[in-house]
Parts: sequence; C-alpha cells; structure tokens
Amino acid sequence: MLTAGEILEKKGHDIISVSPESTIYEALKIMLGKNIGAILVKDGENYVGIWTERDLMRNVMDENFNPRTEKVKDHMVTGLKYASHSDNCYQLLDKFLGMRLRHLLIEKNGKFIGLLSAGDVNKALLMEKTKEIERLNQMVSWRYYEDWKWKKKIY
Repeated sequence: MLTAGEILEKKGHDIISVSPESTIYEALKIMLGKNIGAILVKDGENYVGIWTERDLMRNVMDENFNPRTEKVKDHMVTGLKYASHSDNCYQLLDKFLGMRLRHLLIEKNGKFIGLLSAGDVNKALLMEKTKEIERLNQMVSWRYYEDWKWKKKIY
C-alpha cells in the first residue's frame, strides 16, 4: 500500500504558497496557473493557513467582497491539519473523511514536505487496485476456466 511520502514522490513535493498580505486575486492567479484547488499561506518560515476554492465560494456570497483588495489573511482557514509521511492510503482517506477535508499537509521529521488532496489519494488508491487486479488476472487465466468442467450430480 502506498504511503503519503510515496504519493508525494510521484506527484512532487512542491508546496505552493502566498503571504498573508497577498490579495485573493493574486492567490487565484497562482492557483489557476498551477491548476490547483488550494494554496497555503506562509508567513516567514511558517505555514499559517490555507485558502481554497471552497473558501472562494463562501467569500463571493458577501456582496462587499472584492478579490482585488481583500487579503488572504482575512479569509484563510487556520489550524492546519496534517498527516504523517508514513500514513497509507486508507489512513489518509480516513482522515479526509473523518475531518471532512479535501487537503492535508504531509509531515516528516517535524517539517512539512508536501500537500495532498483527496483526489491525489483516490488516484493513488485506484492505481494500486488496478495493479492488484492485473496481478490476480495473471495468476488466473481464461484457460483455467475453459478447462474446468462441471460435474453433474445425480440425486
């Protein structure tokens, strides 16, 4: 079973972030350019929050909301959630579902090494299951079924 660290090896360890003073518009430009649904907020060396597509949906419902002037720090979610780099796919999915999250920071030795989305983990899990099915199909060929004969029982 793949771990968070292994998924990040395939996906990449890049953590895309903006400063708390960035505008929502600036964050959105980066997110669109990178084709991502969430961006971390970094103040100095520390990650202090996350801002996501979902937050944008909530924000635009406020008629006074202007993405060109509003600061990310005023709309980000704080209290970042994270998982260990050694957590496997099922442990990660359990965290996503249990905490109703779409993004989790991944931690290794006290340092954040990447960000995974629920989609990243689902994709990795599906790829693993596909490989498992292929291995099982190699063990059991059609010839096995073709050569197998039913024996009639007479009562």
